Amino acid sequence: MAKVSDIYGSMVFNEHTMQERLPKATYKQLMRTIKEGVPLDIDVANVVAHAMKEWAIEKGATHYTHWFQPLTGITSEKHDGFIDPTDDGRAIMTFSGKELIQGEPDASSFPSGGLRATFEARGYTAWDPTSYAFIKDEVLCIPTAFCSYTGEALDKKTPLLRSMRAIEDQAHRVLELFGDDAATRVTTTLGAEQEYFLISEKDYENRLDLVLTGRTLFGYPPCKGQELEEHYFGAIRPTVNNFMKELDDELWKLGVSAKTKHNEVAPAQHELAPIFAETNRAIDENLLTMEEMKLLASHYGLVCLQHEKPFESINGSGKHNNWSISAGGKNLLDPGENPIENLRFLVFLTGVIQAVDEYQELLRMSVASAGNDHRLGANEAPPAIVSIFLGDELGAVVDALVDDHDYTSAERVAMDLGVDVLPNFLKDNTDRNRTSPFAFTGNKFEFRMPGSAQNLSDSNMILNTAMAKSLKEFADTMEAVPAEQFEAAAIDYIKRTLTDHQRIIFNGDGYSDEWPLEAARRGLANNRTTADALPCLVAQKSIDLFEEFGVLSETEVRSRYEVKLEKYNKIMNIEIRTMKRLVRRDYLPAINNYAAEVARNIFQVRGVMADADLSPQEARLRQLTEGAARVNVLLEKLHELHYASLEITDQQERANMNAHEIIPVMDDLRAAVDAMEIIVAHEHWPVPTYNEILFYA
Repeated sequence: MAKVSDIYGSMVFNEHTMQERLPKATYKQLMRTIKEGVPLDIDVANVVAHAMKEWAIEKGATHYTHWFQPLTGITSEKHDGFIDPTDDGRAIMTFSGKELIQGEPDASSFPSGGLRATFEARGYTAWDPTSYAFIKDEVLCIPTAFCSYTGEALDKKTPLLRSMRAIEDQAHRVLELFGDDAATRVTTTLGAEQEYFLISEKDYENRLDLVLTGRTLFGYPPCKGQELEEHYFGAIRPTVNNFMKELDDELWKLGVSAKTKHNEVAPAQHELAPIFAETNRAIDENLLTMEEMKLLASHYGLVCLQHEKPFESINGSGKHNNWSISAGGKNLLDPGENPIENLRFLVFLTGVIQAVDEYQELLRMSVASAGNDHRLGANEAPPAIVSIFLGDELGAVVDALVDDHDYTSAERVAMDLGVDVLPNFLKDNTDRNRTSPFAFTGNKFEFRMPGSAQNLSDSNMILNTAMAKSLKEFADTMEAVPAEQFEAAAIDYIKRTLTDHQRIIFNGDGYSDEWPLEAARRGLANNRTTADALPCLVAQKSIDLFEEFGVLSETEVRSRYEVKLEKYNKIMNIEIRTMKRLVRRDYLPAINNYAAEVARNIFQVRGVMADADLSPQEARLRQLTEGAARVNVLLEKLHELHYASLEITDQQERANMNAHEIIPVMDDLRAAVDAMEIIVAHEHWPVPTYNEILFYA
């Protein structure tokens, strides 16, 4: 077995490989492009392309692709061979700087929200040198942005990169006020904890709902769920462990720092967590991780489910977004070791609190999906109400600042929040709150709302842009303040801002019945469904934010709103059609067949023993016939609503109907069918049940 140190990053054209293979001058110029954003000269690109091609061919690659993230949220790729036939019947392998820098995929076949029509097919992919090229399945994959012929962003990566530039620009202004080097690179970092389920291929193939929708549309809770809590961190089954080992190896080759793996809370559920990386690269690596999970599971007779809620009554799967901001490698959300660092930390902490409060609805919108609607609000998933958990230590600091009284730390160290004395306080002296959507965890914030299937670009783009707005407001205010008055003015600004945004801080139980009422009293939004959450994206406040920092134009914002609405409605349409077909062709025939069998048994027994007590069988038959009748009624109701929804041309109105009228009927239909599952004989039930799917050998 190869050592990890030997294989790690072996399939990545990373900085180490660039330094080895590029001329010194070319390497330096490329590093300026990567780290400073200096435009790349075509001559430099040609040298890089040649070196990249030679390296890729040595590794067995025969093709290259521009690997990008259209508005579907997943990745796309079109493979082109290095082969270039010659006049004498042979072929050479070529790859130019132009081919490296720019590609031209069809832009009309991807969702665009009206930015592209079928007759306007041209789109461009542009190399993102800040995310390393890599080799996957004998193909050199070049991470790229994707834009239309007229320049609008058609992908997830471009706005993310713009937001990273925005937060860097504003953070520089703030850091200069603290005397830090203006040339220091500021980046946001991300660690994405990926949860997923593994089930057997055989069970998966026999569940049309899983195949077509990614979740079970029907299924009675298993006799044993997660209540014994023995699966969490339990011994990993040999087959699953072998899958995890191969997954680690493949990810390490791709430079993905897969660090932690374990069984999660629900049966058949697992998690992989990497070491944090710069946000852009971390998202690319997470998408790679998701892809590899799905591909490798089949090697072991398994299927990897990444839907947010594949099974009712047990935990769904999230993707915890561990976000922070650093300058020159120093974490700006770390309280620091001295008073001035402590003050700087409070400035950035205040900025986050302000950003989350001001744009809470946008953050909720960023995680909205048909799948995540089933997950949020239970089984360790946070509620749909956005709030911030700071814990005892930081919560007490904020209270002291807002209420203007002295603060005493957990170690009984007095903290006078005047200007002259700002001693250090403990950075991780707090419990964790698993019900909080946005929790401080020592030196970062864990955004727990994203679902396991989601691309994290939207959440981080919004978080970065909102934070840029907070930092800009601080810098605008403080840059006019004389240096000798800076500390006093900064403390005063922090106090005012925290007072204005204290409502977003909640350290209690997000599952309690009281919290929605308290949140409403505070004026916090509670957008429970995707249909409720999406309109804020096109509110003028949101458009102004994105345009102010050049992250999205109004046209690009509106296109994304249309894409998200359309995707939600299409997913709902698929789920409704699948549900109707399963009921008609599988569940109702099974219920009726078993009812007929029970009736025959009653008839046959009574023919032999006229005085036999058959009341239990007759009661069962009544349950079955009444149950089938209820299923039929709900099926017809769903059918009528479905066709009525398809007549609605306005996508928001259709989404509203799906969310508020159709889903309740789907829930009722599911409950009616599930009630039959536990009384129909096993050999009559047409699909594997939760007992079989979740507890496979």
